[in-house]
Amino acid sequence: MRTKIVLVILLFVAGTACKKVLNQRIDGAYVPGNFFTSDANAGLALANAYKFLSFSSGANNAIWVLGDVGSDDAVKGGNPGDQADFDAIHSFNILPTNSAVEAVWQNYYNGVFACNVVLDGLASAGHGVSDAARVEDIAEAQFLRGYYYFVLTTCYGKIPLHLAVETGLAAQKPVSSQDSVFAQIEKDCQAAAAVLPATVTSDQLGRASKGAALALLAKAYLFHTSLANHYALAAQTAEQVEGMGYQLTQLYYDNFRAATKVNTEQIFSVNHIAGTLSIGNELNAWFAPRVLNGYGFFWPTQSLINNYETAPGGQVDPRLDYCVDRSGHPYFDTPFDTSWTSTGYLTRKMVQPLSEVPSTTKSVGTVNYEAIRLSDILLVDAEALNESGQSSQALAPLNKVRKRARESYLYDTSLAGHGTVPAGLLPDITVTGQSQLRDIIRRERRSELALEFHRFFDVIRYGSAYATAQLSPGTNFNFSTNQFYPIPQSERDANPNLFK
Repeated sequence: MRTKIVLVILLFVAGTACKKVLNQRIDGAYVPGNFFTSDANAGLALANAYKFLSFSSGANNAIWVLGDVGSDDAVKGGNPGDQADFDAIHSFNILPTNSAVEAVWQNYYNGVFACNVVLDGLASAGHGVSDAARVEDIAEAQFLRGYYYFVLTTCYGKIPLHLAVETGLAAQKPVSSQDSVFAQIEKDCQAAAAVLPATVTSDQLGRASKGAALALLAKAYLFHTSLANHYALAAQTAEQVEGMGYQLTQLYYDNFRAATKVNTEQIFSVNHIAGTLSIGNELNAWFAPRVLNGYGFFWPTQSLINNYETAPGGQVDPRLDYCVDRSGHPYFDTPFDTSWTSTGYLTRKMVQPLSEVPSTTKSVGTVNYEAIRLSDILLVDAEALNESGQSSQALAPLNKVRKRARESYLYDTSLAGHGTVPAGLLPDITVTGQSQLRDIIRRERRSELALEFHRFFDVIRYGSAYATAQLSPGTNFNFSTNQFYPIPQSERDANPNLFK
């Protein structure tokens, strides 16, 4: 039914997308030509495909729960019993009915569906859509679909691959192997990279670029362990990105401030904008303490704090206090109170002071989520080089990340001792033994990307022994059972072919 499909698209654009669109039967023929009749309409459909990246709902986009609460870096926090399913993620008492497991599946598959609407629509669109718009919109949708599938397969492992807008029984697909999913991600990224502009201008912040497509491709290669030469491919692709003009910011924290969201390090950002409840950053409220009109969730662990290096003189890696709020340091423009958190810590990332976002509009924060930034790709390069037997070459990208961190003392006037890097703080690494360097790179990645929702996936990627050591203390973690989250019960009920 043509009208029904058009109405679905328009409802998506308006911000009221059905949460279970893949579980609902679509009757009748899908006729995209009735909507894709102009560049403007194609742009509306593409804008909708970006929407599922946003943290405008901390409950719907619960990747922060699966990525970090399900790791050794954070606990749920908040009051006991509030969002109990999030506690179950950390303790690994995870059922297919878990609300966070359900939310991530629905959100990111809704993103896949929206991308397929664009791709199907532009494949059959009439002359009303210009060739230039068609080519670039297709490339952006391919990148986004690759990104959504990257999140889905790292969360759930084997998953159904939907590459078109399917109706009725055609949508009831069995799971595909991770090898097949990663191969599709790589195909989408390669196609997008061939078309997209190298970078985006500040007024296009949040849109995909060639750099973003290649960066995601490098990460896909790193995770695609069954692919021959996957480490070599990851390193080669990461180095392509490094050669595109991106630069680490002088101040690490500039990646997490609204005022400096346009910077030289961001490769792909989820752009949160003030003035609308549909694209603001609701994590600003989820992560803030209750006394400041927040929800009081997402508390960093002592294990994370212990990961940060300390100089012989006692000065700690400055990234600690850019990531975490703790006793003896102000909580933005408010004194820190240890009663706000039982771990002794609050997260600083994705949160803004009341002077920027008052308590009355706390759910509409404007800090971006840096989905992919240069330091991530430098550490992908370092890891891939080390694992492929090129340990000495891995030192350069690794030491770029460490240099920026220690040189915060040269540029951040708020640091005690500003103007001089403390002796022995985050020195360049010279070790070239593969095993020892592997441990150093893993520790560096944890410090650099802390509380950015990547940790669980890294821990699992490092293998059973590492994951068990990090995740099993005090929990029910079992690698064979918990290396992937369960496919939600809603999908099991709706799709009888899921495990065939």
